[in-house]
Amino acid sequence: MFDHQLTVRLHVLLVERGEDPFRGMLALPGGFLSHDGEEILDAAHRELREETALTSGWVHLEQLAVYGSSGRDPRGRVVSVAHLAIAPGLPDPVAGTDATDAAWIPAEAVLSGEAALAFDHRRIAADGIERARTKIEFSALATAFCGESFTIAELQQVYETLWGTPLDTRNFYRKVQAAKGFIVPAGTDRRTTGGRPARLYRAGPNTVLFPPLIRPAPSAASDSGSGSSSRSRV
Repeated sequence: MFDHQLTVRLHVLLVERGEDPFRGMLALPGGFLSHDGEEILDAAHRELREETALTSGWVHLEQLAVYGSSGRDPRGRVVSVAHLAIAPGLPDPVAGTDATDAAWIPAEAVLSGEAALAFDHRRIAADGIERARTKIEFSALATAFCGESFTIAELQQVYETLWGTPLDTRNFYRKVQAAKGFIVPAGTDRRTTGGRPARLYRAGPNTVLFPPLIRPAPSAASDSGSGSSSRSRV
């Protein structure tokens, strides 16, 4: 459950390559099809399991994009089908096969280039983060990062973390309440120190937001997340 006294932070799952090319560099988990008949989604789950020990029981993968520019892999022309998973509370990964290490790396370190990635994986990671940011504009996904009951302030914290920018509290409250079926009262309040009890909510019946919660214009946003005690992972 979200502890309202903690700050969440967006992380990206990366592995340390144990083989050439780019031995020792960070990269997104992945690999080649094991045989001609292997389905692409099955291969994605297999590589994730082999390199990080995260199984399909932990994550739901959805196709992100296809990357096939010439020169993106020094071994030859390689076309990659990238997949995205975004979920809260995932376990620490365990490196395996051709990965010598696996870890959750703060998204801002990836976006800023502080964490150097092999191949064109920084671009792929950036595309994945952008997809995650867009998903919470139009879906109720953000409530999955809260507890069974939560305050609007805690929900706002999720949006601020994924979007990488602070939000106006009153404006956010108004937009959340306007999205029909997004959240519903939980029927209880949470006592806070030195103030009125905070009203608790739970996820509503609707998975698609109408009207959507559109994030601030890019000029007002920052790619950095907030400080970290609890981790949101993409």
